[in-house]
Amino acid sequence: MDTSAERKGKEAMMANMATKDHLDAAGEAISLTKELAGVPCCRFCGFQLRQTFVDLGMSPLCESYLSANQLNQMEPFYPLHVNICGNCFLVQIQEYVNAEIIFSDYAYFSSYSDSWIAHAKAYAEQMATRFYLNTNSLVVEVASNDGYLLQHFVAKQIPVLGIEPAANIAPVAVQKGVPTLVKFFGTITARELVAEGKQADLLLGNNVLAQVPDLNDFVAGMKILLGPSGVVTIEFPHLMRLMEENQFDTIYHEHFCYFSFLTAEKIFAAHGLTLFDVEELSTHGGSLRIYARHVEDSSKVVSARVHELRAREESGGFARLDRYHSFAEQVNETKRKLLEFLIEAKRAGKQIAGYGAPGKGNTLLNFCGIRSDFLDYTVDRSPHKQGKFLPGTHIPICSPERLRQTRPDYVLILPWNLKDEIMKQNAYIREWGGQFVVPIPAVKVYP
Repeated sequence: MDTSAERKGKEAMMANMATKDHLDAAGEAISLTKELAGVPCCRFCGFQLRQTFVDLGMSPLCESYLSANQLNQMEPFYPLHVNICGNCFLVQIQEYVNAEIIFSDYAYFSSYSDSWIAHAKAYAEQMATRFYLNTNSLVVEVASNDGYLLQHFVAKQIPVLGIEPAANIAPVAVQKGVPTLVKFFGTITARELVAEGKQADLLLGNNVLAQVPDLNDFVAGMKILLGPSGVVTIEFPHLMRLMEENQFDTIYHEHFCYFSFLTAEKIFAAHGLTLFDVEELSTHGGSLRIYARHVEDSSKVVSARVHELRAREESGGFARLDRYHSFAEQVNETKRKLLEFLIEAKRAGKQIAGYGAPGKGNTLLNFCGIRSDFLDYTVDRSPHKQGKFLPGTHIPICSPERLRQTRPDYVLILPWNLKDEIMKQNAYIREWGGQFVVPIPAVKVYP
């Protein structure tokens, strides 16, 4: 039984939002609250989630592509009900399916996007130069996928280590000369690596922070694995851009959280990491690349860009609940306009095909109720998706050659963040008068 002093100590830890000890204790309180009240709680601070950000109805897991023999089987759907924490303003969905089920066998291979490979190569050049990385350095990437990024450090003879939970993807990275550990990342994995004498000079994670159900364990693991003068870089879609440009289709079960800079700064600070720089990127419709260092590392001064973005978000209302309450109606209006366009096109006898089979496309199609009655098929460059069917809507996924064979009037670009790359690669559809359609932030036809 706890003594009075121990009880007071636990209460003090739970009251201190700036320490890891608090977060461990709060985790126990969160579990108890869920058991007793059935009310979801913030995965960062433990505050009860009573505010809705947007409700996208019921949807299947966005990367659960179906084979032909699965089409007549039961398909699980889960709520896409997004909450906003009234305390730390973290936008999030509940973990309806265990992350190990989602990510242990994953259908997304990063190397099938030319622009993303170019982005990764430019990143490697920039980091190697800025932080003086060499043959004595260690670059570690969390969620390293198929080696799309670390291969560029390998080419510079800079030692690397990939950490990737998807056992079907990791071997592809190994073939590229990228040593890869098939594990989920957190404090346990970080301590194992440190015990082996490994600490990162550059520790990075691109588009993984949103996919982490246990944020506190993940960021605490980064604190452990980062060398004393090392740097963490994390890229994630920027919540401010998501809201301003109506990018609701980037919400799906595989993305547990959606971050403003203000909230990201709180999360990293709670684990002894200071955000000392930030870049605003065009990737994925508008992303942030944050730079973190140990609080104790005074060699890296907090940049003007950090102060400017923090002030911009504060003045934009991202630390007030009322800023988040208008988003749901924006989403509903986008749905109405897209359906109006598709109905008018089909009534005019037009053939419509899709381009791409991304997770965001599956959110869009399921929320809007778009099936093969509107979209005849979609195409994708990844052979891992070709011959399968989209989850929920059961739209067939074909090779891009299908476009030449059927000559559709419209091609609906589902990965709209890659629209320029896709329109350039498939400009030949204009030979028969074909046009491209982009659904986000609003329906736009490109002749």
